[in-house]
Amino acid sequence: MARIRSKDTSSELAVRKLIHGLGCCFRLHRKDLPGKPDLVFPSRKKVIFVHGCFWHQHRACKEGRIPGSRLRYWKPKLQRNTQRDASAQAALKKPG
Repeated sequence: MARIRSKDTSSELAVRKLIHGLGCCFRLHRKDLPGKPDLVFPSRKKVIFVHGCFWHQHRACKEGRIPGSRLRYWKPKLQRNTQRDASAQAALKKPG
């Protein structure tokens, strides 16, 4: 678990490279916003979260499934992640 990074993951770097190539300006990991979005576009009031399928339980992906072992550990942990994501998105929508 110590090796799992929350910033500068390969998928996040790929998204950043693509958006930077389009000429867009953004800020990274603003701590003053709910959920610390990965990319923030302050002038447009938009954010992007780059979430991994496993940790954030994307239902459409095969990687977004709960492991078969240690269900008493993994199920609450992954549910807390999805609840935290929902509350952060709701808090970001409130102020606009």
